[in-house]
Amino acid sequence: MPMATLDKVHLHWHEDGDPSGVPVVFANSLGTDLRLWDKIVPRLPAGLRIIRFDKRGHGLSFCPPAPYRMDDLVDDTEALLTHLGVKDCVLVGLSIGGMIGQALAARRPDLVRALVLSNTAAKMGEAGMWQDRIDSIRAGGIEALADAILDRWFAAAFLKTPEAEAWRNMLTRTPVEGYLGCCAAIAGTDLSGTTATLRLPVLGIGGSDDGASPPDLVRATTALVPGARFVEIEDAGHLPCVEQPALFAGHLTAFLKETVL
Repeated sequence: MPMATLDKVHLHWHEDGDPSGVPVVFANSLGTDLRLWDKIVPRLPAGLRIIRFDKRGHGLSFCPPAPYRMDDLVDDTEALLTHLGVKDCVLVGLSIGGMIGQALAARRPDLVRALVLSNTAAKMGEAGMWQDRIDSIRAGGIEALADAILDRWFAAAFLKTPEAEAWRNMLTRTPVEGYLGCCAAIAGTDLSGTTATLRLPVLGIGGSDDGASPPDLVRATTALVPGARFVEIEDAGHLPCVEQPALFAGHLTAFLKETVL
C-alpha cells in the first residue's frame, strides 16, 4: 500500500496498468475512497498508466483537522502528481473529485491534458446547506445522515441490492474530520469563472437519478468549456461508475480514444 509523503499530507495511492502509458488519474467523491473505481479499471484499454488515490481525510490517507479549503485539496493533488512524475494526464473526477480536477486544470494546464467531470459542478450547493450538514454530523456522526446520503448516491433499484450495504459501510467509516473538512471545502467553492477559461477536451457524465448533482447541473458546468461533450447514464445516481460500470467505462474509453489514444 504505497503512501506518498508530501509537504502537507501523506496520501495513499495505487497504480495499475503500464508505467510508461498515458496517465489517467482518478479522483474520488466525498465519503468514498479509491475503491470507487474498482469496476472501471479492468474495463479500460491496455496501455494506460492508471493512478488512484485517497484524498486527505479519506481512506488510508492522513486526516488533518477540519476545515479544509479547495486549494488544500488541489495542492495535495498537484504535489502527488509531481511526486509520481505525472504530466499531461487525463483526470477523471467525480463530485468533489471533479471540482479538484477543474481547479487543477486551471492552475496547472501542463499537468492536465483532458478532463472528465462526472456528477460534479463548478458550484455544488449553497454554503448554508453544507453548514447544516456539518452541524448535523458534529452532533450525530455520519451515521445520522447515512440513509439520506445513500438515497442521493444510488437509484432505487441499486439500494435494494446487498452491495449497497458495503457502500454505506464505506461512507460511515470515513473519518469524521475528513468528511467535514471536505464539506467545508465544497461550501466555499465556486469555480464558474475559472472553469469557463479552460481550453482542453472535456467529457461531462451525469446520472439520471442523481440527487446530489442532477444531470442538468453537470450539463451546465460542462457547457462552460467550449467544445465539451455531455452524456447522461440512465438508471444511475451520483456514482454511475458503481451502478453502471460498463456504460461508464464505455463512455470513458471512447473519450480516451478521441483525445489521447
